[in-house]
Amino acid sequence: MKQKLLDKFAEVFGSAEGAKVYFAPGRVNLIGEHTDYNGGHVFPCALTIGTYGVAKKREDKVLRFYSMNFEELGVLESSVSGLRPEPEADWTNYPKGVIWAFQEKGNMTDCGMDLLLYGNIPNGSGLSSSASVEVLTGYILRDFYGLDEISNQDLALIGQYSENKFNGVNCGIMDQFAIAMGRKDYAIFLDTADLSYTYAPVTLKDAKLVIGCTNKKRGLGDSKYNERRSECETALAELQKVLDIKSLGELTEEQFEQNKHAIKDEVRIRRARHAVYENQRTIKAVEALKHNDIEEFGRLMNDSHTSLSKDYEVTGIELDSMVEAAWKQKGVIGARMTGAGFGGCTVSLVKTEYVEDFISEVGREYEEKIGYSADFYVVDIGDGPVTL
Repeated sequence: MKQKLLDKFAEVFGSAEGAKVYFAPGRVNLIGEHTDYNGGHVFPCALTIGTYGVAKKREDKVLRFYSMNFEELGVLESSVSGLRPEPEADWTNYPKGVIWAFQEKGNMTDCGMDLLLYGNIPNGSGLSSSASVEVLTGYILRDFYGLDEISNQDLALIGQYSENKFNGVNCGIMDQFAIAMGRKDYAIFLDTADLSYTYAPVTLKDAKLVIGCTNKKRGLGDSKYNERRSECETALAELQKVLDIKSLGELTEEQFEQNKHAIKDEVRIRRARHAVYENQRTIKAVEALKHNDIEEFGRLMNDSHTSLSKDYEVTGIELDSMVEAAWKQKGVIGARMTGAGFGGCTVSLVKTEYVEDFISEVGREYEEKIGYSADFYVVDIGDGPVTL
């Protein structure tokens, strides 16, 4: 793979002399969805699929970008000076945003670069291809400029800052954090309120993680993501009139039920209920794993999906069809949507001996109902960004 990428870099940019090869993973969230901007817990892990980058520092200020996933766009050029988001810049707005964020934080990034990317994350799937590109770009910049004082956690925060402020998506910290801080065979139990975290081993002796990609494309910026966030913020403000809290993530189920009358709209009650209950489910799920209770972990995954479908309404027919088909299959421990929703992916925990049957049966049922096929990936939990 490394040589193939260097050869392609040389073909596109003239020479691969002095170029280095990097990798940043994608991520999947096992449980804890739409809690990260509500001050709750999340439980993501990095994957062994992700984004490869070949990069070479330039002497001038020119930025040249090329993606093997979007070869029809050719080489897209920009400059490190006066960076701003542009629709015609397409996917390059993500690396440009990170370079801009480095500059905003007072870091010297005065030289341009040639950057070739290749991702084996399904694009638009909800496995965080954009956050993978952001962390990868930050990792490359840190290496280029010897900015050793910037930690991997800082890279996550810079990636989030760039997506919020440069690309206008009001995302939480989870995606970038899971990618920057990934560790093989561990998921990250992260409290998004204060960024305290612990690594929890995910020991799946006789089971596999299977990602189902609905192949329904969605863009976060134009989805209802920001609308859900706003509904939760309003619900929180209403609850703050009767409770001394900073986030929905501080509430137990009982506290929520006792005080939900303060929320003046039925829809907002359901949104806030999801945020509170999903946070508690995530805490319970990590406890279940600690005690090797994989069945309980699976049950909580199922409950998570139901809440995301009924209370938070971010699933849609594609995700619901895939999860409902998954629940019927032999050997399925748990299944749910993962990511922002509105398309994207599901994650299922399937006993190893049933994985092949699971993929063929869920795939068949999904295509019959939706009219086009899904893709499936049996994935492993991997490390954070590396130089290859």
